[in-house]
Amino acid sequence: MNIIVQHNAGFCYGVKRAIETAESLADEKVYSLGELIHNPQECERLEEKGIKIISDYRDADPGATILIRSHGATKELKDSILNDGYKLVDLTCPSLLNIYKKIVKKYEEDYKIIIVGNKNHPEIIAMAGQIPDNYEIIESVEDAKKVKGDKLYVVSQTTNLIEKFLEISDIIEKGNTNVMVDNTICGATKQRQDACKDLSEKVDCMIVIGGLNSSNTNKLFDIASRYCKKAIRIETYKDLSIDSIINCNSIGVTAGASTPAWIIEEVVNLMDNYSKDFMEQVEESMNKIYPKQIVNGEVIYVTDDEVMVNIGYKADGIIKEDELAKEEGKSHKDLYKPGDEIEVFVIKLDDGEGNVVLSTKRVQNVKQWEELVSKFDDGDTVEAKVTKEVKGGLLADVNGIRAFIPGSQVTTHFVRDLSKYVGETLTSAVINIDEKKRRLVLSPRKVEEVELQEKQDKAWENIEVGETIKGTVQRLTDFGAFVDLGGVDGLLHISDISWSRIDKPSDVLSEGDEIEVVVLKANREKNRISLGLKQLQPKPFDKFAQEYEAGQTVEGEVVNLVDFGAFLRVAEGVEGLVHVSEISHEHVEKPSDELNIGDKVEVKILEIDPESKRIALSIKALLPEPERKAKPKKKVVKKSEPAKIINDTEDLNTDLGALLDQKLKEMEEEN
Repeated sequence: MNIIVQHNAGFCYGVKRAIETAESLADEKVYSLGELIHNPQECERLEEKGIKIISDYRDADPGATILIRSHGATKELKDSILNDGYKLVDLTCPSLLNIYKKIVKKYEEDYKIIIVGNKNHPEIIAMAGQIPDNYEIIESVEDAKKVKGDKLYVVSQTTNLIEKFLEISDIIEKGNTNVMVDNTICGATKQRQDACKDLSEKVDCMIVIGGLNSSNTNKLFDIASRYCKKAIRIETYKDLSIDSIINCNSIGVTAGASTPAWIIEEVVNLMDNYSKDFMEQVEESMNKIYPKQIVNGEVIYVTDDEVMVNIGYKADGIIKEDELAKEEGKSHKDLYKPGDEIEVFVIKLDDGEGNVVLSTKRVQNVKQWEELVSKFDDGDTVEAKVTKEVKGGLLADVNGIRAFIPGSQVTTHFVRDLSKYVGETLTSAVINIDEKKRRLVLSPRKVEEVELQEKQDKAWENIEVGETIKGTVQRLTDFGAFVDLGGVDGLLHISDISWSRIDKPSDVLSEGDEIEVVVLKANREKNRISLGLKQLQPKPFDKFAQEYEAGQTVEGEVVNLVDFGAFLRVAEGVEGLVHVSEISHEHVEKPSDELNIGDKVEVKILEIDPESKRIALSIKALLPEPERKAKPKKKVVKKSEPAKIINDTEDLNTDLGALLDQKLKEMEEEN
C-alpha cells in the first residue's frame, strides 16, 4: 500500500499564526470568540491549554483577553470589545485584512460591494461588517442573475472554488456596467485545490481530513470526489474504516487549512501500521506472535555477545548484547543460563537470517508503560524528575521513561525561565500517552489546579454577601483591583474603592496591601466575587449631616454652573446647590455672570435633606442687604377734580411732566 500525503496539506499560514499566538497567551485569561479554527479536536486541545471558547465576549471575565479568530470579525464588534474594557488580540488572517482595506476603499469611492460566498460563514459576516451599507452577498448563479446596478466591486470568499467564482463574476460582469472583479480567493487555497486535483487523478483512493464545518475542507472533498474514483471524508483516524481501503494500492491524503499536523499523522500511521502488520499477520497467523509483544521463552544457549531463546515459534529468537537487561557488576552470562524461563519483548520477526529479534531490556520498559497507561486511565499522578530545558517546555524522567512537560503545563502561572526546574521532581498528571510513539506528556499544572480548587472550595465557605473579610491586593488594573481572599480572587471595582472620585486604583491601593472589604455579590458557579471598600467607611453626606446643621456657615468650592444655580463642594464627596436666586440680593441672569469654576466662597446652609441627600446653600444670606429706595407718594387731588392715584410708572411719568410744565410757566410769569 503506497500512501502519498499532499505536500501542502494542513495548516495554512494564517491558521498556523493564529494557533501559535493563542498558545503563547495561554497562561493569561484568554477567550476565543467562537472556535479559533474549524476543527473540534484542535479546539479541544486549545481548551485544555486554558483557551476558553465563548460565543459572547461579555461572558468573559472583566478585562480578559479576547481573541478574534482567523475568520475575522465586524468592525462594530471589535470596537465594542475595546470600549467595554477588554484586551483584544486580532488573529484575523492577513489576507482577509487586505480584503477589508479594498472593500472600504471601494465603498468610499461609491462602489456597491458584491461579496460571493456563504452568507452564514463567519468570514463573510466579518467581510460585510467592515462597511455600514451598500453591499450584497451572492451565493449562487441564480443570485448573480438578479444583480443589477452600476459601479460594482466584486470580491470572493477566500475558500471558494475558483470555477464557481469565475462563473458567478462573469454573469455579474455581463449583466451590468462599470463592474470591477477582484479574485480574492486565497493563493494558498488555490494551490491546495490544484494539488488536490493532481493527486486525486493519480491514486486509487483519496482521503480528505478536516472538521465537518470547515469550508475549505469541504471544497477539497468536492475536488477529490470529482477526480478520484473513491474519496473518503473524515475528521480523525477513528472515522476511517480499514475495510474501505483494503483493496487500494495507492492512497492520497490531503487536509483542510484548519487541520493540525498531528491529526494527519495519526491517520497516516494507522494506515502504515495496518499495512505492515497485515502482511506479518498473514505470514505468522498460526502462532499469533507479533512485534511489540511480550512472550515467554527458554534460554537455549549463551555466547559472549548474544542469548538464543526458544519461544515456541517456527524460528528461534536472538537477544543481542545491547538488548539484554543488566545488573551492575554482573555480566549477561551471570544473569542468563540455559534452561532459564524468561520474558522477552519481540522487536521484529525476521532479522534477515530467519531469527526473531528479541529484547529483555524492553520488557521492563513495556511494563512501565502499562503502569503509566493505568495511571492515566485512573487519573493517578506520577513523580517526574526534570532533566533538561528544551524549546517549548521541559524533559523529565519517569522510571526510565522520557516525558515532555509543555511550558504552559509546568505551573498555573506564566514562567519565563524554566531552567530553574531542572533537577526538581514534580508531581504530575498524565495528560497524553501514546505507547506506540513512545510519547508521554505530563502536567504538574493539573495537580496544582486540583489543589487550588480544593483551596478555593475552602475559601468559598467563608464568603457570604454582606460579610466583611480580609484579603490581599494581588493585581491592579485601570478598572479596579483583584483581591486574594485566601484561594479565590474577588474584584474591587474602582467605583467601590472610595466615596470620593479617584482617577485610578493605584492612587489608593498598592499590590500586597492587606485590606478589609465587604462582599457585595458572590456567584460560586461563575467564580465571581464583587467587593466593596468604601462601604466600610462613613458616607460623606451622612458625616456632613452629623457635623453641620441649617444656619451654619461653611466654605465651598464652585464645581459646576448650570442655568438654575451653582453646585459647590462643601466637603470631600459632598456637594450643595446655591440656587440662582440665592447668589445675590440683586437679580442674577446667569450664575456664570457672578461665579467661576474653582471659586471659593462662604455660604450659609439653608437646609440639609437626609432623605433626598440634598443641601440648599445661600451666598446672599451672608451679604448685607442693600438700602431700599423710598416708594413714590400717592398724589392727592382736590375734591373738585376726579380722584387719581399714580401707581405705575407710566402715570408717574405723565404727572411729573405736567408738574414740570406748570412750574416753568409760573417762573416765566414772575420774570
